[in-house]
Amino acid sequence: MGRTIPRRAAAAGSSRAQPSSARVFVASDWAPIRAFDPIVRADPESIYGDLLPVLRRAHLRIVNCECALTSAATPLWKSGAVFKGEPAHVKGLTAVPFEVACLANNHVLDYGVAGLRESIRVLHGHGIKTVGAGLTGEQAYAPLTLTVNGQTIHIVNISEGEDLTASQGGPGVFGWDIPRAAALVRTCKTRGGVVIAIAHAGLEYVPYPPPYVVSAFRALVEAGADCVIGHHPHVPQGIEQWLGRPIFYSLGNFAFYQPTTLLHRKTGFCVSLDCIGGRIAGVEVHPYRIMDTGLRRLDAKEVAAFNRNMTRLSRPFKTAGGPARAWRHGSTTTESRGSAPRCSASWTR
Repeated sequence: MGRTIPRRAAAAGSSRAQPSSARVFVASDWAPIRAFDPIVRADPESIYGDLLPVLRRAHLRIVNCECALTSAATPLWKSGAVFKGEPAHVKGLTAVPFEVACLANNHVLDYGVAGLRESIRVLHGHGIKTVGAGLTGEQAYAPLTLTVNGQTIHIVNISEGEDLTASQGGPGVFGWDIPRAAALVRTCKTRGGVVIAIAHAGLEYVPYPPPYVVSAFRALVEAGADCVIGHHPHVPQGIEQWLGRPIFYSLGNFAFYQPTTLLHRKTGFCVSLDCIGGRIAGVEVHPYRIMDTGLRRLDAKEVAAFNRNMTRLSRPFKTAGGPARAWRHGSTTTESRGSAPRCSASWTR
């Protein structure tokens, strides 16, 4: 059984990765919507605030593009929200720059196949590689393999899809097919290098992952993934070491604005992975607050509070049955009762 070792967030700037290693920075949901729309249009660098230098210290930057970048005007009929960016919003990614956009999510097809096609064209046209979706099944299910500072990095990107899964030849996303994803992870690992599995999955606004997500993420590690990173819940979830490899169940929101005062929706974290010789030699967590004008790194007092809460959220992973109990009872303690998980009080305001 794996053992939980929550990573401690740093209040000060991080040191540059060693020249012989590759530092990979992974961020979660990005969408130039609501209050962030005019900011990304007018001053895209400013949306990242004092997190920008940390981003720029990495050799490779990966983000989840949680919308279509399209000039299309008519969205699909679907349950839930519809998110849209304009092609011009791509400068919010190139300003960093992000080199990879994950597309396996439940919003990339909000404007249909035409919106997906235009999004891919816009991203590729600005030098941003994509993974997790495509106009054919072959494209959707393909991993992305890169050589970064002399290191081989494989990225496998999957999503629960919400009926967006590529089938019958595509188009669509790499859907919730864990055996297929595990087989792909296994193949990538045999080719050498570091395998990073990124999944858009789970239940929104809940601080604990449901048992099926825990099983799936652990299966990806057992198949050979060196790290598994989740997003979609829009709130931070716990961190686990499974077979000695890190699983981040949810990073929370990134550059994704929600009009709320709930602190757990306004707090997220990114992850830096130092990769060398086909393994991850170091991991660092970078927490931030999502303000009306963009992102802000946490100060020392806020980092201490963040670490305490992440330790609490990660506590269920110390025992085999812990995640299921947390899911059922909504607490890391056996005394808690209730039908659904809840955030601790310190995360709510």
